[in-house]
Amino acid sequence: MIRIKTNEEVELIRESALLVSSTLAELASILKPGITTAQLDKRAEEFILSHQAIPSFKNYRGYPFATCISVNDAVVHGFPTDKALKEGDLVSIDVGVYKNGFHGDSAYTFGLSPVLEEHQLLMRVTRESLMIGIEKAISGNRVGDVSNAIQEHAERKHHFGVVRELVGHGVGKQLHEDPQVPNYGKKGAGPKLKDNMVIAIEPMINLGTRDVVYDSDGWTVRTRDGKYSAHYEHTVCIKKNKADILSSFSDITTQEKNNAALFSDY
Repeated sequence: MIRIKTNEEVELIRESALLVSSTLAELASILKPGITTAQLDKRAEEFILSHQAIPSFKNYRGYPFATCISVNDAVVHGFPTDKALKEGDLVSIDVGVYKNGFHGDSAYTFGLSPVLEEHQLLMRVTRESLMIGIEKAISGNRVGDVSNAIQEHAERKHHFGVVRELVGHGVGKQLHEDPQVPNYGKKGAGPKLKDNMVIAIEPMINLGTRDVVYDSDGWTVRTRDGKYSAHYEHTVCIKKNKADILSSFSDITTQEKNNAALFSDY
């Protein structure tokens, strides 16, 4: 069942989503070669708890960490580890926050300089795909309009692999609600979008094949061909003429620019 939020509920979701954004910005400020993803996860959990909130992901269906940190060929749901990051790595960090009864969800891919040109393009196109999808997230359209816009840009225009097995979703009192929001599909298909529906749009785009495999941990999803992947996500509220983006990349990109260890094309 698709839950339409009240204006008051949307503002509570915004608060959670913006705390996710602040958490990602905090991690961007310390991200560098030599740091481990376990250290990043610890900092994220401490930051969220210090803001009187709870990491949405920790213990969700048995997931043991506060964040999903997926490096290079890991698409999503990567386990934080004690392995040190190195120059050239792509680091996708996905964070969820639960506060005041509602979840927020966002993700961002960082590149540790120097980043290969093909990986720079992958990051740029994935982020563009997200924003192009959001442009279609208006009342009266359908989920397929969002999905098709993402697929057209990433797959048909730039010939990257659009992951099929993992999708965006509704967000609210539950971390994952209806409707599912695939990153591929047909215009005019799927549930109709209505005012105050809140969804997470999250393109997961691969440099090579769209096909993925699962690690033995049962969570980490990797590209089948071992090529790199990128992932960006916003929590958005459906409105009549333009979607209201409840999360933000603003502070993240500021930290990205200020951190010499990170690639930034802003």
